[in-house]
Order: sequence, then C-alpha cells, then structure tokens
Amino acid sequence: MAGTGYDDRDGKIWLDGQMVDWRSANVHVLSHALHYASSVFEGERAYNGNIFLSRQHSERLHFSAGELDFQIPYTVDELEIAKAAVLKENGLTDAYVRAVAWRGAGEDMGVASARNPVRVAIAAWEWGSYYGDAKFKGAKIDIAKWKRPSPETIPVHAKAAGLYMICTTSKHAAEAKGCSDALFMDYRGYVAECTGANIFFVKDGEVHTPKADVFLNGLTRQTVIGMLQEKQIKVHERVIMPEELESFEQCWLTGTAAEVTPVGQIGDYNFEVGALTRSVSDDYEALVRR
Repeated sequence: MAGTGYDDRDGKIWLDGQMVDWRSANVHVLSHALHYASSVFEGERAYNGNIFLSRQHSERLHFSAGELDFQIPYTVDELEIAKAAVLKENGLTDAYVRAVAWRGAGEDMGVASARNPVRVAIAAWEWGSYYGDAKFKGAKIDIAKWKRPSPETIPVHAKAAGLYMICTTSKHAAEAKGCSDALFMDYRGYVAECTGANIFFVKDGEVHTPKADVFLNGLTRQTVIGMLQEKQIKVHERVIMPEELESFEQCWLTGTAAEVTPVGQIGDYNFEVGALTRSVSDDYEALVRR
C-alpha cells in the first residue's frame, strides 16, 4: 500500500453498500458521530481467508447500535457478504477487519439526530501483533488513572466509540512510560480490563478473570474461557481487588487485536510468562487457523 496514513492507501473500502476507492471513503465534517460519538464498531481478524467469529461480530455491531438508539440499515447476512467481498477485493487472507456504523450528516446537528442517515463502512488491512514483541516476552502494563464507568452512566456493554476516549488517553500515558497498555479499575475500584483487551490471571493452576459486568465481555475472552473449561482448568469469573495482583503468578490479555498476549509486569507487580500462558496462546493460534 502506498502512503503511511490510513487515509492514503491503495485498495477498496465497502461504504454504504458500494465498493469505493480507499482514498475516496470520506465523510462530511458535520457528521453527527464526529461531534457526539454516535458510532459503534467491530475489530475482527481473518486467518487463512476466514474471519474468526465473523457472524458474532456482525451481531454485536447490531447490538451496539441498538444500545446507542440507532439501527444499522444492513442485515447481519448482508454485512457478512460485504466483509468477504472486502477481503477478496483487496486480495487479503490474513488481515484485520474493521466494521463501523455511525450517524452521518443530515438535518440534525444538535444532540438529537434521529433524522440523520446511518452510515456503514468495512475496511481491511494487514496488521501484525498488536503489542509487537510483547506477544512473546510479556507486555509491560501501566495502571490507568481513569476508571471504567458505572452501567448507570453509559451503555457499558456496547462497543461504542465514546467508551474509548479514556482508553486513548490512558494508552498514551502508558506508552510515555515505556508500557504497552494500561489496566483500568472499574468505578467500584475492582480490577476491570485494559484499554482494548480483557485480562486473565493464574494462581495455583487455576485461572481468575474479572467478572464482565461493567465492561465489554470480549468474544476472545469468551473463547479462551471455553478453551480452558474444555481442558478441565478451573476458571473463576469474579471480583478481583487490586491488592490481589501481588498474589498472581501469570497473566495474559485477550482481544481480537491482542489475540492472547502474555503480561510480564503491571505497575510494580511482575508475572512469569509460564507454561499455561504459552499453552493458551498456542491453542488459540491453532483454533483461529483451524
């Protein structure tokens, strides 16, 4: 691909039902989503030409839109056809796929936007390991100053653009300290998740992960829990207090972009990149390429 920015590349993007040149996939500056965050999205990965959990991602995009009080004008089946077409059009087999839906420019330009059209786009590109070499040696994680919000304040189970505002600022702060990511506590002070990934811990051969009651229950998270249970490894989905971090032996992150990434350090706490972590990472890699 030519160019270095995501706006200046060769290829095609599916936009509102049509395949358009990459550089022509533009929106108006008065699009509602740009001003009021009325946007939802999905991050997906294709392996050997197949998007892992593709339909579940399309279904969640519809769910997220509903949580933000708008409807996507394409069915799940139509989105599935479009994603496959994007991969084919761009000659991609192993790729990251981004589907996004948002309220565009229209008659409304205040907080309310019921009369504005809903726009949808799907793009795909080659994207390697989300955390670079941390996937092999263990990521270094900062602790964010922000907290994941209460479900009484925002639709916490939607994959919505506005929920990532504190993720961006927290990741910037982490990177400035030489870290790969940042760990959030939730509004109650419990361990929650990282900026774009769920988190797991190991203690005495059993796995512990925060209960996904105030943050996104990731599809990769659900997949890994199922894999562990199939191997008869006990998984505790529960409240985890920050002071417990000292007692855990291993740690890893999960997410479509992150896949399964070992963690070597969170703040002042260190973790072994142990056998179980390696096994989960290898098993996940085998599963997505099956």
